[in-house]
Amino acid sequence: MMFPSKWISLRFLLQITCFAVLLKGLILLKMELVLAVLILGCLHSTVQSDCQGDALYALKNSLHVPSTLLTDWNQNQVNPCTWSNVICDPSNNVVSVRLSTMNFSGTLSPRIGALRNLKELTLKGNNINGEIPEEFGNLSNLNSLDLENNHLTGQIPSSLGNLKELQFLTLSQNNLNRSIPESLADLPNLINIQLDSNNLSGQIRALLFQIPKYNFTGNHLNCDKNLPHPCESRSNDSGASKKPTIRIIVGIFGVFLFFWCKAKHKGYRREVFVDAAGEVDRRIAFGQLKRYSWRELELATDNFSENNVLGQGGFGKVYRGVLADNTKVAVKRLTDFEKPGGEASFEREVELITVAVHRNLSRLIGFCTTPTERLLVYPFMQNSKIKPGEPVLDWAMRKRIALGAARGLEYLHEHCNPKIIHRDVKVDNVLLDDDFEPIVGGFGLAKLVDVKKTSVTTQVRGTMGHIAPESFNGKSSDRTDVFGFGIMLLELVTGQRAIDFARENAYLLDLVRKFETEKRLDAIIDPNLNRSYNFQEVEIMIQIAWLCTQQLPEARPAMSEVVCMLEGEGLPERWEEWQHVEVTRRQEYERLQRGFD
Repeated sequence: MMFPSKWISLRFLLQITCFAVLLKGLILLKMELVLAVLILGCLHSTVQSDCQGDALYALKNSLHVPSTLLTDWNQNQVNPCTWSNVICDPSNNVVSVRLSTMNFSGTLSPRIGALRNLKELTLKGNNINGEIPEEFGNLSNLNSLDLENNHLTGQIPSSLGNLKELQFLTLSQNNLNRSIPESLADLPNLINIQLDSNNLSGQIRALLFQIPKYNFTGNHLNCDKNLPHPCESRSNDSGASKKPTIRIIVGIFGVFLFFWCKAKHKGYRREVFVDAAGEVDRRIAFGQLKRYSWRELELATDNFSENNVLGQGGFGKVYRGVLADNTKVAVKRLTDFEKPGGEASFEREVELITVAVHRNLSRLIGFCTTPTERLLVYPFMQNSKIKPGEPVLDWAMRKRIALGAARGLEYLHEHCNPKIIHRDVKVDNVLLDDDFEPIVGGFGLAKLVDVKKTSVTTQVRGTMGHIAPESFNGKSSDRTDVFGFGIMLLELVTGQRAIDFARENAYLLDLVRKFETEKRLDAIIDPNLNRSYNFQEVEIMIQIAWLCTQQLPEARPAMSEVVCMLEGEGLPERWEEWQHVEVTRRQEYERLQRGFD
């Protein structure tokens, strides 16, 4: 049957129209799908942060935390990465929670199972009771679980057998009962299991005795000295013959004797370091820190070549290094660590410093200790150190440095327990990362302080020109850091060093005070700024510097107050109060001077 041509045209037109409508619908649908995916992605990111914070806050509530502890664990703060005792990776995933010996009671919240990226959970030495939640088996990336010395009851959850990354499991000194779950014997990476001093009973799977380090003593388990496998691990060889061990010791002694004779007869004085390959020793529990071998760092820095020196201070030198995997690092070789205390003191201080995780604080990634060496490994920062006058930074960058450094110091002083005082605050110890974010480094002289103490007695530490007056009497406190920060502000304003004997006024503080008395502050501002600054903002920074460098420590503001003043709050009132005190002091001084004359 034939149709007129006009009908064919009309039919073709209808087909085209329908196709266009269909195509538009598909495009709109695709756009909606893309939008939905983007929204879901954003929601996932937000929900992930929310989940982490909510899980930790639920843990805090279930533990009955004393009101004086974990005060910065704020439910309204979505990102918990700035909370005390919490460590995050660069993607803001919570990877470590350390809450040891903090006198917590209560129970463990099952919501902790939401922290899927968690690698270390330590709650030893508290008074926690109740059972270990089955949800702990959801911590798929967990590397270390330490719940030692609590009052935990019930059975060890069989769900812990899901933790395929687990290497260290410590549940000693609790009241756990029933049998050891068979699933624990199937954990592929477990190298240390401590279940001693509980009420466990039943048979132990033979595979558990193949773990390098184990302890099942102090229970009612079916193992004793007459069985093939004792409850207590006697060696890493799990009962193997001791003869190979003796041969190894004799061999090592022979090597040592060879080098000793060579040194004695040929003048060979270089120290020999033997690094244990595949070391799994946990005497130093530094969480995500890596223990580097001496040889590894020696190769990375080209035998600590002077060509790789990034800086030098009272603590020693910092070297640029490249590890075997091409990771760029900065290796700090300490030559001035305090004694007595030796290695134990160094380990304790480094471990606690790593707890201070803040965007404006240098991040420690590893360490190395030998009988005569202490080395710290930090990420290498491309923009390196700031030095007064070089490179020439604009005024906006200098303000950013001041505020970032203040926030980092505030975190050390007021959000760490025990608090940390830096003791060497200066421009040279501020680094710039790849995004030009200020990072406070130079912890070679840092000191831990009991929060109950207002000051500690130490030797005089720091850099001349930055040292607070009370430090010369052996007194250090958080206000000592405030003094150094005030000098640092003057360095940022003037572009000059804190002390320079080539100047008429060697001390920068005296120089700025002279110009301030003569009402010529504009003459002290760094000429490299080319007058591209707001004079009122410069004046504000100098005023804050005056408040920070007062003679009496108690008269100086806390770092939290300094942060507020740099952000534009509270300075006028504080400055007016200081001026009144300063005028009174000067009048008294002039009166005494006239009497003397």
